[in-house]
Amino acid sequence: MALNPEDFSTLLVEAREDRLTVLLNRPEVRNAIDQQMVDELHLVCAELERSPKVLIIAGTDGVFASGADIGQLRERRRDDALQGINSTIFARIAKLPMPVIAALDGYCLGGGAELAYAADFRIGTPSIRIGNPETGLGILAAAGATWRLRELVGEPKAKEILLAGAVLRAEEALRINLITAIVEAPELMDAAHSLADKIGRQDPLAVRITKSVFHAPAEAHPLIDTLAQGILFESQAKFDRMQAFLDKKSAKASQDTDAPTQDRTQK
Repeated sequence: MALNPEDFSTLLVEAREDRLTVLLNRPEVRNAIDQQMVDELHLVCAELERSPKVLIIAGTDGVFASGADIGQLRERRRDDALQGINSTIFARIAKLPMPVIAALDGYCLGGGAELAYAADFRIGTPSIRIGNPETGLGILAAAGATWRLRELVGEPKAKEILLAGAVLRAEEALRINLITAIVEAPELMDAAHSLADKIGRQDPLAVRITKSVFHAPAEAHPLIDTLAQGILFESQAKFDRMQAFLDKKSAKASQDTDAPTQDRTQK
């Protein structure tokens, strides 16, 4: 069942044949992530699990997400924390079958940063401010930052962000590979769609299986690689794409062989 954009109040959703674009849309609170947004993101994930597509996540009004909604967070107690409200949805996003692209602009803090860390790709604008100020609020970044961030940028920088509340600007985020590119704000969505286009030119099944194998635990390799390759070796797309490659190579070789003959004839 396709998503109906009218069913969403905190997200703007646009579907294309090979991708889904989701804009966090609570501009009055700088796109802070509240329970309603979490619920709506679960609806998005359910659709993408049924019908795998690339997901592009961005914000509105020059902000990705300023964090979790502090008004709601202030009232949450131990039992709420144990439910893992944000960590559960971010883990679900990270495990989506097809890649997730986060297009970051302006504030990307706290829960907003943890949402970005769950993506496969992060593209930013010069104005991004990304980090985790949770310890300054008497809590910790419990929705993935304490382990995803170390994997992304290494332990020393992760500790600076998590323990000292460092908020990074675009240049430093790029230098440590937390983001992969800096583009001007008007070109941000074009850059995200360009990346989605590149992914779309690959075989979808190969992309899905490669993503799963990439995130498998170390002890699963190399067995999981071998088993996954066995699946792909039997796919029709493998035969079709390899035959197309060989046909193109053969046609080029034929053209290169004919060229000197044509030159002699012209002389």
